[in-house]
Amino acid sequence: MRNNKHPLRTLVRACAFAASTFALASLGSQSVFADETCQSPYMAKIVGQEDFVYVWTLGAEGVGDEQDKLVTVDVNPQSKSYGKVVSTLSVGGRNEAHHSGFTDDRQFLWAASLDTSKMFIFDVHSDPAKPKLVKTITDFVAKSGGVVGPHTTYALPGRMIITGLSNNKDHGGRTGIVEYTNDGDYVTTHWTPTDSDLQGAVKTGKYADGYGYDLRVLPRRNLMLTSSFTGWSNYMMDFGKMLNDPEAMKRFGNTVVQWNLHSKQPKKIFDVPGAPLEIRCAWGENHNYCFTSTALTSKIWLIFENDKGEWQAKEVADVGDPSKVPLPVDISISSDDKMLWVNTFMDGKTRAFDITDPHKPKQVYEQKIGAQVNMVSSSWDGKRLYYTSSLLANWDKKGADNEQFLKGYAWDGKQLTQKFAIDFTQEKLGRAHQMVFNAYSLYSANKPDGVTNLLAKK
Repeated sequence: MRNNKHPLRTLVRACAFAASTFALASLGSQSVFADETCQSPYMAKIVGQEDFVYVWTLGAEGVGDEQDKLVTVDVNPQSKSYGKVVSTLSVGGRNEAHHSGFTDDRQFLWAASLDTSKMFIFDVHSDPAKPKLVKTITDFVAKSGGVVGPHTTYALPGRMIITGLSNNKDHGGRTGIVEYTNDGDYVTTHWTPTDSDLQGAVKTGKYADGYGYDLRVLPRRNLMLTSSFTGWSNYMMDFGKMLNDPEAMKRFGNTVVQWNLHSKQPKKIFDVPGAPLEIRCAWGENHNYCFTSTALTSKIWLIFENDKGEWQAKEVADVGDPSKVPLPVDISISSDDKMLWVNTFMDGKTRAFDITDPHKPKQVYEQKIGAQVNMVSSSWDGKRLYYTSSLLANWDKKGADNEQFLKGYAWDGKQLTQKFAIDFTQEKLGRAHQMVFNAYSLYSANKPDGVTNLLAKK
């Protein structure tokens, strides 16, 4: 089935119409995260050549063992297995595998799931080429007091902080953020503020919806930001059923929340209509701003600190033609804060924006990656970008457009050049979703004999 007949195209058009009907107050979409430049500032970065990309992959019916799995791909050009899958580790069943993130010491990778709310902890330091599953957390909902759908798993010092997408009372978007120790022990839950319980936060606009999605921090400004999406009942719903359910179409987030990073108290709630998804914060020591994009309204938003030390949110650029709802999904910021990559799911394109002036992003490049594209992950040095295809198991395109891949590209500052591609369907792996990097340079004692350490040459 081609794009113009796919249910997601119908959904997007319907959402665009509903947006005007509901004044953009109730719509959203879905995305993904994870590249080296979006990792927590509390952990070491791979500043040279990464050796591996871990792809957190959704099991697909009729494809291989049909299970969610962590797929390890060799991405070192000097390796004999460059561009090849070197290991896979299935975790049992289909849990709606989604995001993953390292602990602050990069010893372990936490991978979450949106359906069963299970979290899987992998040892990635003993043998980076062959991660080992060392713990499965099955009581996240009970421990957290009802948070459902763990999404972003993000490193704080000695802690993992996890955003939720839903709750176990009504499976709607009301949710919270949850803290665990690095060992996998529950610490506490912080519920996102709502109109009925602002928790001391200040509304700067119309909404306090209590929804969650992504999370990022700027420690030097004591800043934590969360964005918003929708609840389990929507993101797991059949497309046609959701389209014909007016109440379901009202249940999407339109906010970004500013939190006190140290106390975890919410401070401000910003109106960011149209489903603000991934958050990417600048790296420069005087660059006090972050970006997000809104899926339904196809906008880039800037969350920034003004001259008075107050945080603000404003729309700063369009992504493609908003009237065609290209559906912006993942974004990736360069480590020098000069470039923002934005993927759009519906047209399968990646776009590069010059963000030298963060208040006036300008598109400088675009390229079609596939029939559908979701994730974009940039290396710290900005020379390599990786792309994957899957959005959600029930939201991916159908037929020939249901491409499932990992593709690696070189970027010379002017052009993307494809270096390798792995067909996840042909390889019987499933739906390629979220990516994180690893390198032997982080664990020098574990580097096998004969493996070239490109970092050591720099």
